[in-house]
Amino acid sequence: MIIWLNGTFGAGKTTTAHELTALLPESRIFDAEQVGYMLRHVPGLAQGDFQDLKPWRGLVVATASQLLDHLGGTLVVPQTVLLHPYWQEIHEGLLAAGIPVHHFVLHADRATLARRIATDMKPDSIPARRWRRDHLTLYEEALPWLREAARVIDTTELPPALVAQRIATAVESTGRPASG
Repeated sequence: MIIWLNGTFGAGKTTTAHELTALLPESRIFDAEQVGYMLRHVPGLAQGDFQDLKPWRGLVVATASQLLDHLGGTLVVPQTVLLHPYWQEIHEGLLAAGIPVHHFVLHADRATLARRIATDMKPDSIPARRWRRDHLTLYEEALPWLREAARVIDTTELPPALVAQRIATAVESTGRPASG
């Protein structure tokens, strides 16, 4: 099973993923960005957003499938995917591989997101601030399809531990994918 935590930068995906894996036995985080970082070292591939590379989307599906076949349990994937065709490709690939997918969008209002981005002091976040701010509008434009494709959890006033508890409860109560 996969629990995909979507939403824009600053919504709390990574922190929630860590909280969630502490709640769910045999769960682990699969950082799909690492697949993108690997592709950046392949000569001949365009630079820029690795999500635009078809191999990234296919390799995320293949890697998740292989990890689940090898390790079992649950993969928690904290990964922003804001382009609907990209999400459909990944989601359909996971379903074709027989992997149930619970898709959640962690949401916060723009002011909260901007504040979180500006105050994130993790070393890797400082050079990425501009990128993250620049994607707020894309996130807002994606919200209509995201609301249809996932269960939305507003993280504006909720601590990550409570967000994780709500996700765990939703997954455990359904026993099947929350949405596509």
